[in-house]
Amino acid sequence: MKKKIVVVGCGFGGLQFVNHLKKDCFDIIIVDKVNHHQFPPLFYQVAASQIEPSTVSFPIRKLFQKRRDVRIRLGSVLSINKEHNFINTTIGKFDYDYLVIATGTSTNYYGNSNIEDKAMGLKSTYQSINVRNEILHNFEKLLYSQNKEGLYNIVIVGGGATGVELAGAFAEMTREILPKDYPNIDKEKVKVYLLEGGENTLPNMSPFAQNYSQQQLQKMGVIVKTGTFVTEYDGDIITLNSGEIILSKNVIWSAGVVGNAIEGIPEDTVLRNGRIKVNRINKVEGFSNVFAIGDVAYMETDKYPKGHPQVANVAIGQGKNLARNIHKLESAIKIKGIEKEFKSYEYKNLGTMATIGRNKAVVDLPFIKFKGNFAWLVWMFLHLMLILSVRNKLVIFINWAWNYVTKNNSLRLIIKDSD
Repeated sequence: MKKKIVVVGCGFGGLQFVNHLKKDCFDIIIVDKVNHHQFPPLFYQVAASQIEPSTVSFPIRKLFQKRRDVRIRLGSVLSINKEHNFINTTIGKFDYDYLVIATGTSTNYYGNSNIEDKAMGLKSTYQSINVRNEILHNFEKLLYSQNKEGLYNIVIVGGGATGVELAGAFAEMTREILPKDYPNIDKEKVKVYLLEGGENTLPNMSPFAQNYSQQQLQKMGVIVKTGTFVTEYDGDIITLNSGEIILSKNVIWSAGVVGNAIEGIPEDTVLRNGRIKVNRINKVEGFSNVFAIGDVAYMETDKYPKGHPQVANVAIGQGKNLARNIHKLESAIKIKGIEKEFKSYEYKNLGTMATIGRNKAVVDLPFIKFKGNFAWLVWMFLHLMLILSVRNKLVIFINWAWNYVTKNNSLRLIIKDSD
């Protein structure tokens, strides 16, 4: 009888783990809250009306149409029962021989319920569409609203890669698209703010990248405020730690993430940021058959004593490595000292990159750093390679090419019920 593997989450890590398990060796169940694999690095382009939502999402069932050993179930995991090896979900109970947690992260609002309720997140395709809807709808309101001041300001909280890329995209939109679609709106009054708590934007990249990104954003008209924290937001007014206030109905929160840990994992195994402690083969501390991979996993190594960066390459690498180790475990499970034969995960940092706008990007490689047009082309090529399906790659490439030539597109759709 085949052993049963339950995989919670089908992001980069979960997908690669299942793909690298040999066919028909296990009975595999994937449990996810949505029915599609998502590509978070391009959520900001959906939010800024640059690409279609369908191009950053791909149906999970289509991915595994030819895998009869894989079943997909749509639901949320409520808890783990360690003693009896099953998980409780919103759609029932699932037994497992091995459990792989690949739940990723969600937006961290640092305990502020008002901000969580009023600000917009950017951690899913749905949220990306919501940001697009709200920004475009507020542009429409500028044509007739009596109280317009808060509608003019777009505020992005968090100056990491997502925040920088989003700020650049909205700066281009207000400069190039707004005069065409909304000639009656004074584009000079539309302001894009980027608020970062640290001393520099792109805090996880080199000083070279930090300086370049901040300079380019400011040239594009973005108001960059570093060393700045949001203390409160009521849906109309943002209050900063300096006491300054900004009127805005367009607040996008990208100021941090928290791991999606699951109830049933001991508290001392879960860090304050929600990440789950694992060993070098991604086994969760205190469990013999439960593993965690990707953004939710916290693994200390000599090179990364504070854990790996929460990026796609880590999740992909851990998923592949765990699949190999599961096969090793099954093939020699009764051999004493088998753990010595497992391959410990080692992250090879191939570099990081971020784009600020058209012909503006920065690439940090271990041996060289570069910026500008060539960096932008490299950024586009590498992201295209990670997109699932040839169809999605082609659609995104055509959108990018069309936008580059015309500085315009036809994707600015407000898709929601009318008020």
